[in-house]
Amino acid sequence: MGLLDGKNALIFGLANKHSIAWGITQVFHEQGARIGVSYAIPELEKRVVPLAEEVNADLIEMADVTDDDAIDHVFERAEEVFGTIDILVHSVAFAGRDELSGRYVDTSRDGFNRSLEISVYSLVALARRAEKLMPEGGAILTMTYYGSVAVMPHYNVMGVAKAALESSVRYLAYDLGEKNIRVNAVSAGPIKTLSASGVSGFRKLLNKHGEVAPLGKLVSQEDVGRAAAWLCSDWAGSVTGEILYVDAGYNILGMTVPREELS
Repeated sequence: MGLLDGKNALIFGLANKHSIAWGITQVFHEQGARIGVSYAIPELEKRVVPLAEEVNADLIEMADVTDDDAIDHVFERAEEVFGTIDILVHSVAFAGRDELSGRYVDTSRDGFNRSLEISVYSLVALARRAEKLMPEGGAILTMTYYGSVAVMPHYNVMGVAKAALESSVRYLAYDLGEKNIRVNAVSAGPIKTLSASGVSGFRKLLNKHGEVAPLGKLVSQEDVGRAAAWLCSDWAGSVTGEILYVDAGYNILGMTVPREELS
């Protein structure tokens, strides 16, 4: 038996085979969940549909998370297909390339507003609709990063957005707790994804992480997927409002110096 046998999972943010959302989708499928996926723009359809078919997804829909009508359509379809859902995964984030280089102080007003709307408010919008399809309770999960609590060069407005996202997790966990709906986040170490590639100097950051993390390695999509499956399963039935770090221990460090340089 799988951890998620009999559960219906709706996953937002699948873009391609390198997406964190794809790692989560694969593990959820392996653990017995029925899958529904949503992607952001028409150009992603040719990449997303074959992936969704690999996991026998029962629902594949496009949704611009800044468009309430588009979000409503996905949840209407989810109700038609599944009746109710048990799991909602929010793996959605955006910042313009210009905002992910240079200085945070130079962030534009439009860039700031757009990043916060897509990366943070979208979780609120999705959670509000998911509540109606979780009459017996459920689990909501989002994705964050350590740049929310400490400065990561060039992460800039996305770090601010992730900080707001983590605060939203706590407030949503409080609001929805009385409905037995749990809300958590996974803070994953850096992974080569489409969105990460927009951060200036990301390759150097990736290499440094693997050198200094206590476990001496990078994390994989599967690592994140397994943690997500646990958080969304009944085994984590008393866990809510938490940020679970899946980063090979990087977040515990006070100084990021490779071990060999200290010997």
